[in-house]
Amino acid sequence: MPPRRKVAEIGTVIGYTRVSTEEQAKSGLGLAAQEEKLADECERRGYRLIEVLCDPGLSAKEMRKREALNTALERIETGEAQILMVSKLDRLSRSVHDWTGLLGRAQRKGWTVVCLDIGIDTNTPTGEAMANIMASFAQLERRLIGQRTSDALQVLKRQGVQLGRPDRAPLELVERIADLRSDGKSLQFIADILTGEWVPTSQGGKRWYASTVAAVLARPEAQR
Repeated sequence: MPPRRKVAEIGTVIGYTRVSTEEQAKSGLGLAAQEEKLADECERRGYRLIEVLCDPGLSAKEMRKREALNTALERIETGEAQILMVSKLDRLSRSVHDWTGLLGRAQRKGWTVVCLDIGIDTNTPTGEAMANIMASFAQLERRLIGQRTSDALQVLKRQGVQLGRPDRAPLELVERIADLRSDGKSLQFIADILTGEWVPTSQGGKRWYASTVAAVLARPEAQR
């Protein structure tokens, strides 16, 4: 028979913080402020903050890839704490799918999520409903930003602005790739040849891909 799960002491908290870029992670910007908010709120509520775990320099995408968050969840679910607390909802996720999955997990396992920025405590039905609403709006904003960015890039493209990093392949290499292509070789075949010969890519990389070859072939010098 497996050992019984330890029952967490009421009011025990594991805090979680995250920043989304390497620059923020290195400078500590945002992390100290998040941790301070967690400590202050625990003191105000009379909770016991066991530890604050941090994922520095990671995006909100794919919760399963965040080591500190997964550690926090494991420790809560073994009964070390009752509450997972974050300073902002988007520190956990901007994905409705991930957020609802986390809520379901909390309900099944009997622990609570607290998000300080919107005053949400999933221990209450109202708090749980509000958390779902806010996660939906966070995802909507992310998609709107993506759409605005895409629209702006399309305008620049129509104006003839070159997007992305410029291709720096030497002319001799461009001509060789064009010759191989004119001989009927596939993009992947050309990529494999260049990778096998240790020819650096236009950006100095070691491995060629079909898309890398296609970018070189898009140069005017290759259009013969």
